[in-house]
Amino acid sequence: MRPLQRSDPSAVAGHRLLGRLGTGGMGVVYLARSPGGALAALKLIRAEHAADPGFRARFRREAATAGTVGGRWVVRVVGSDPEAREPWLATEYVPGPSLAEALALHGALPERTVRALGARLADALDGVHAAGLVHRDVKPGNVLLALDGPRLIDFGIARVGGATALTATGAMIGTPGFLAPEQARVLGDGEVGPAGDVFSLGCVLAYALTGSRPFGAGAVAAVVYRTVYEEPDLDGLPEALRPLVEACLAKDPADRPTAAEVRDALGPYETPAAGDWLPPGLPALIAQRSARVLDLPVADPTALDPGEPAGTSRRRLLVLGAAGAVAATGGVTAWLLGRNPPSGTGGTGGGAAPRGRHTLGVVTDLSGPGAADGRAQQRGLLLAQETFNARADRPFDLVVEVRDDGGDPKRSTAAAQALLKHHAPVAVLGPTTADTAVATANALVDAGVPVLDVVAAVPSGTTIRGQTPALRTYFEARPYAQASIAPFGRWLTEHHRDRTAVVDDRAAGDLGWLMVQALRQSPPARGTVTVHQVEADDEDFGPAVRAALAAAPTGVMYVGTSPRRAALCAKALWQQGHRGPRGSVEPALQPEFLTEAGPAAEGWYFGTGYIDPDTVPAAKAFAAAYRARWGLAPSDPVDRFATESYDALHWLAQALRTALARNPGHPVAAMPNVLANTDRRYRGVGRNYESMAAEGAVATLDGLSLWRISSGRPRCLGPYAEAAKRG
Repeated sequence: MRPLQRSDPSAVAGHRLLGRLGTGGMGVVYLARSPGGALAALKLIRAEHAADPGFRARFRREAATAGTVGGRWVVRVVGSDPEAREPWLATEYVPGPSLAEALALHGALPERTVRALGARLADALDGVHAAGLVHRDVKPGNVLLALDGPRLIDFGIARVGGATALTATGAMIGTPGFLAPEQARVLGDGEVGPAGDVFSLGCVLAYALTGSRPFGAGAVAAVVYRTVYEEPDLDGLPEALRPLVEACLAKDPADRPTAAEVRDALGPYETPAAGDWLPPGLPALIAQRSARVLDLPVADPTALDPGEPAGTSRRRLLVLGAAGAVAATGGVTAWLLGRNPPSGTGGTGGGAAPRGRHTLGVVTDLSGPGAADGRAQQRGLLLAQETFNARADRPFDLVVEVRDDGGDPKRSTAAAQALLKHHAPVAVLGPTTADTAVATANALVDAGVPVLDVVAAVPSGTTIRGQTPALRTYFEARPYAQASIAPFGRWLTEHHRDRTAVVDDRAAGDLGWLMVQALRQSPPARGTVTVHQVEADDEDFGPAVRAALAAAPTGVMYVGTSPRRAALCAKALWQQGHRGPRGSVEPALQPEFLTEAGPAAEGWYFGTGYIDPDTVPAAKAFAAAYRARWGLAPSDPVDRFATESYDALHWLAQALRTALARNPGHPVAAMPNVLANTDRRYRGVGRNYESMAAEGAVATLDGLSLWRISSGRPRCLGPYAEAAKRG
């Protein structure tokens, strides 16, 4: 738990606020003491979001839905006011860790513990379903552990059967890895019933018993694909529970048991003494946290509580409770910043003028083909916002406003215009494709709002309105697209492989041509390059591969942008017996390459413009904070482009500080020039950022990394120059 900031209220509807449990894009969750003295987790929504009628309707529905849910194993709502200027919802406070945190600390749980856990959760779901509701997000992060049993939380996306959906059309509801196939297919709200919760419960049981997710980890698209089309990996599951878990994970909802049948199959769930159902260590952890909460002092009065004089902090406590995984990021964030915030402060400090607030817009794909990258951007940016706003020395607060474009340029234009109209952003980040990036930049150029992209690579020669050598508003904070040939090329050089055969996929168009020309001009290891073309309408890679191998290459590189066609090349090489070094470029490294190529993908190298932060010492604290913030296990990979997005926000904050110094009244007017011509380098956790005057892009190779397919998964070897020597 983190201290209250001076901008926080001291009380909400008679609830005395004690500290911050977590923050998000929509509001803050506080630890509060009710008028009757009970502890509660109080969610307070920011007024600017409450002004949106659609958002208020969703919050009103959440409060009404959560208020109808009862039962011993469900966290109860103890108060709410959806109609307040800043709507709020208070629930019982459970000081224990989440199941996700317990699994990260403890590993797989004993069978007797999981039986008790599953029976109680199934009983909770039986009550939810009996009330005509579907939870739709049963996962370890939404299960809290108390001494007497678990508690199911977060009914924010629960839905009454037959109710009108308030989520975006086509949006995938739930958490990949724990959602049912019918949810993953995005067939519509009406098609996801109680059986979907049972499937999610089966995933939770398998994860708790084995410590591994039944449909694996990795990119969201790959996890979703395995959920829909492949059988779960249940290795290590106790034989006594395997039939029940397999039944819960049936692809057809009609083949799954009901929640009541799962409860009955797991046996009696009453426990003779509190804590007996938990493995050693967890009861002591829960008791310790409970004692700390009970010993909390009265919080210092804040700026919005004029009835009490400001005072010095009595003491600062670390209390991990219902939002344990989120609260844990507070210490990691301070470590990330290289400093501890001044004791007792979290805001502007006594007597200081209120800080200004500046909005960064985000237009990204959260529901279309690029949803995995869009969600990673959103997560990285929100964590960066929270980290920046937690700094005691920050000159202003940042607000991140996210809009989903579904990967559709028309929606990108509309989203950008809406941001411009309602939020006056100083910059916009996020498009995931060249088309949506162009649409976003075109919609904002007349207002002079810069667009900063870390994912998309707009092809050379593409027209974006209003871009001149003297003034640009579109920037790519990533290596230029054709640079992704460099990592594998560097590997070939470091290992003295001086005969490179290039399979040139003409379906890649101008970008492929540029890559091939670069390889011809600068051959790896200063050797020779032979080029073997495959026409855009030809899917038979056999002849080109045969010709390439006839040149006795010491390395083969596929140059193209299609993961499926890269897989065809990989299979042709495999079928013709080639097992030597082979590699490709960023666009080809997608789940489709792995699924289509199968065993032929093993050993392939790829160059990318994104990094795995676990391979960069300076980024490891960020990786820990990211996993804690978003409820990932320590073994789960950090989403690609999350690190780059985190760095991009902090770099924009540095640029905004300069822009405010140059034009305090209208900083957005100065932002494009600052981004293009600043002489201040920003050192991020994943890479460095500097002037982007060279055609709006970072004209360096900084930010490139080398990946290799190992055991069927992409594994980052690190920043490419050093990784090429080791790999």
